[in-house]
Amino acid sequence: MDNAKALPSYLLKRYHGWKATGYAENQTWYRRLAAEGQRPRAMVISCCDSRVHVTSIFGADQGEFFIHRNIANLVPPYEPDGNRHGTSAAVEYAVNALKVAHLIVLGHSSCGGVAGCIDMCQGKAPELDGPDSFVGRWMDMLKPKYNLVEDIDDPAEQQLRLEQHAVMTSLENLMTFPWIKEKVENGTLTLHGLWTDIGEGSLEYYDAKSHRFEPV
Repeated sequence: MDNAKALPSYLLKRYHGWKATGYAENQTWYRRLAAEGQRPRAMVISCCDSRVHVTSIFGADQGEFFIHRNIANLVPPYEPDGNRHGTSAAVEYAVNALKVAHLIVLGHSSCGGVAGCIDMCQGKAPELDGPDSFVGRWMDMLKPKYNLVEDIDDPAEQQLRLEQHAVMTSLENLMTFPWIKEKVENGTLTLHGLWTDIGEGSLEYYDAKSHRFEPV
């Protein structure tokens, strides 16, 4: 690959700093993880947004979470059609190979993917409507939920509610996977929906009984 370049100098400096301190102080643990393999208890599906730092939110150590990130933390429905499904593959590996006990979908405030979905639904994002937009076609999953928030006058409140619907959509779609449904019903796997305000550092969970997000 002729276009590949060396890492920027600031990343190289950070790496060498970590290797001399963070790694050196915990090398026994890192070597154990390498030798014995990973045994995460939970999978977290979160947004690609650089402001969402899953391990920091939960104070997680190396090897504790199996993390998959995509645009707007969406999970597609079960579609065994022979095509490439990165999110579904990650879920399959976590549930069937790693046998995680908890599957967490984490949404967040100021989500660019959700904002793009709103713009599409309002006819303000023609660049996302074309068949060549990967983001647009990915966010098509959430578009049917827009009619649940379209009457909200406050744009910030409207986006917040659609961000939470993105979490609920993923939870709904996870239950279309037959091996997830089976494990949930027999009590070997639990599903959790969360939403975090990245400015306030607050966290809310989806209460399936009330169908509302409640503060943690």
